Amino acid sequence: MNHPLIRALRSAGLTDVDVAARLGVDPKTVQRWISGRMPHPRHRAALVGLTGWQPHALWPNLPRPTAAVPDEVRIVYPHRSAVPSDAWARLLRRTQGEIDVLAYSALFLAEDASVPTLLREKARVGVRVRIALGDPDGVHIASRGDEERVGAGMSSRIRTALVNFQPLAAEPGITLRLHDTVLYNSLCRADDEMLVNAHVYGRPAAHAPVLHLKSHGDDGMFATHTASFERVWGSAKPSKV
Repeated sequence: MNHPLIRALRSAGLTDVDVAARLGVDPKTVQRWISGRMPHPRHRAALVGLTGWQPHALWPNLPRPTAAVPDEVRIVYPHRSAVPSDAWARLLRRTQGEIDVLAYSALFLAEDASVPTLLREKARVGVRVRIALGDPDGVHIASRGDEERVGAGMSSRIRTALVNFQPLAAEPGITLRLHDTVLYNSLCRADDEMLVNAHVYGRPAAHAPVLHLKSHGDDGMFATHTASFERVWGSAKPSKV
């Protein structure tokens, strides 16, 4: 077998015994490499250094690195309470086209006096606003309440949030729906940016991490979470005003 590694070693004046001695391996290991077995990365790097050949010249089938994908993650917060209190409003304020909110209660947003007012103002200048909250009578909401050991407290939080959110549904451009799904993440999307609050079993969302994402195309995390929102939105039911 005329493996490229054989030619590279010959051109460098090295035998399999020489290579074994320099790399601290058994000569039989070098012979297996010559026969076609792929060395471990650290040994590949050493062979590149010994022969002067490039990795893909020595191993033509070595996977080539893909083009770098822009980093969608702008900030990682260890838990939601670490997010600056005005970060949500600042995100919404920058919106020019669409706002999506997906949560069970989003009570922390509903209780921020600036948020409902901001959503109303955005809708009046043509921004599409969609809010999907948990159905307070839903099966999965009850299950989440049991999981967090708050029982009916989860439903109570949703009903409290609806006191502030539900009147917005009368505003043209704002739609409020209720869903009963297993919610793996809450999210707040503003055009091409998104705050994603992970859900952790047995812990309230305020204690779970938050990612600030910025879209960089159709195949990243932002797109994945957007598709998730659309699926929940499609199965949610209109909220009664």
